[in-house]
Amino acid sequence: MAVTSFALADYVVFALMLVVSAAVGIYYAWVDRSRRNPGNFLTGGRKLTALPVSLSLTASFMSAITVLSFPAEVYQYGANIGFYGLSYLMAMLITSEVFLPIFYKLEITSTFEYLELRFNRATRLLGTLLFIVQTILYSGIVIYVPALALNQGMFACGPTQCKLKVVFFSLQLGVMIAGFLSVIIASVILQGGVINIFSDSQHGGRINFWDFDTNPLRRHTFWTVAIGGTFLWTSIYGTNQSQVQRYISCKSIAHARLSLFINLLGLWLILLCAVFAGMCLYSIYKSCDPWTSGLLSALDQLMPYLVMDVLGDYPGLPGLFVAAAFSGSLSTVSSSINALAAVTVEDLIKPYASMSERQLAWISKGTSLLYGVLCIGMAGLASLLGPIFQAVISIFGVIGGPLLGLFTLGILCPFATSKGALSGVVLGLAVSLWVAIGAQIYPPPPEMSRPLSLTTEGCNFTMTDNFTSGFTTPIIRPALADWYSVSYLYFSPIGTIITISVGLIVSVRKRKLDLKKDRKKTFGNPNPAFCDVELDLPQSSIST
Repeated sequence: MAVTSFALADYVVFALMLVVSAAVGIYYAWVDRSRRNPGNFLTGGRKLTALPVSLSLTASFMSAITVLSFPAEVYQYGANIGFYGLSYLMAMLITSEVFLPIFYKLEITSTFEYLELRFNRATRLLGTLLFIVQTILYSGIVIYVPALALNQGMFACGPTQCKLKVVFFSLQLGVMIAGFLSVIIASVILQGGVINIFSDSQHGGRINFWDFDTNPLRRHTFWTVAIGGTFLWTSIYGTNQSQVQRYISCKSIAHARLSLFINLLGLWLILLCAVFAGMCLYSIYKSCDPWTSGLLSALDQLMPYLVMDVLGDYPGLPGLFVAAAFSGSLSTVSSSINALAAVTVEDLIKPYASMSERQLAWISKGTSLLYGVLCIGMAGLASLLGPIFQAVISIFGVIGGPLLGLFTLGILCPFATSKGALSGVVLGLAVSLWVAIGAQIYPPPPEMSRPLSLTTEGCNFTMTDNFTSGFTTPIIRPALADWYSVSYLYFSPIGTIITISVGLIVSVRKRKLDLKKDRKKTFGNPNPAFCDVELDLPQSSIST
């Protein structure tokens, strides 16, 4: 396992990707220098077609976390996380039929404008603040994973610039997929074919798709991935400003829907590459695990280690893979910062200050820079969050789940009140945060998380054991330890369901109290022999 360092060709490939990305950013900064309308800056004038938007949707959340952490998850826990493919499909269907029509027809820049239209300003402000916290935490992790310098403002474009956008987002996705394929092809050649990789993965328990255990404490089963993933990705595509801002920039609702489903094909392709890359990892290191042998300090370092191990003799290919990781993070961080700027201007500045369109456009660009610096600062805390993949899903679950419940309450429950909405989202956030913190303090036991076996029997070098041998002091688990052991993929459903349930209960109770008060004033006490419901029928519908 002699791991080589970067060759000159690797630095050239890597630098070329950064130069191209920087050049595109500088180009748009120059072209957009005279743009005064913040709506055009943030949503492209709502004149885009499905193709550039779909490429942008796919690239925005396919970051270095996908390139590095997803294969490591398959390596340790198996390929059943590939059921994300089903959750992607369900999320696109729900988004296209429930959330997209509402946001598109309202022609709003910030999704949280809807909350004020539907409930009140306090609900809008709470939703905005939760989104800002979520996005800063997530962006900090994305920056931490590839140690990437920020590049911002990459999505803002007018209709005349879309052709170049297609080229750029195609380049980003192409680099990501090429990075995956370079590792996969080299691994297949090294292992003697695809069949051998599948055989090794089968014998090592990595092909574990047929796990239909309904126990919610299990880390990954068909149900946790399919159900938890559906809630998670619906919150991202249905209510997250970074994604909504993209598809509402289309020139028609048909193009917006089409962009979602073209994006779905990209998600499936990247998922397939990531899962198979994880199987390649296991096939190569099945006899000598670099992590437990002490060569690596974290599982998230496995993919870069594999790249240098199998591609070190091919100058330029390791640089291509690193460029793939950086490319994914460029798109993710730029879209997140653009979304943060959008909600700040629309939700925190515009309603309270009278400014010209020119001033708002400059403030939007200035807040992008401010959030960039803030996200870089948050990257320093990412190392404290544990495994990167689980940390990211937990952040989106804890905050995104209650936000999904809040929007769902407003859209699907016409009798929901602002008091019910606020009560629901606060309690939903409190419970999901409580469970997530408890899971950090009292991690699920191995019989629930079920990490698959790793061995160092085939290693031919002196190992540095990263683990404490012998007996360890047992952790005293409280009575609620099983509650804390619930799969991290269920954090989002927990927050969503509690938000909706509490919101409905409070809304119905308040509605009943208001009805009783009105009846006492107008009609006296209601007759207890009849149902306490009034029908407001039009006069023409009553027979005479």
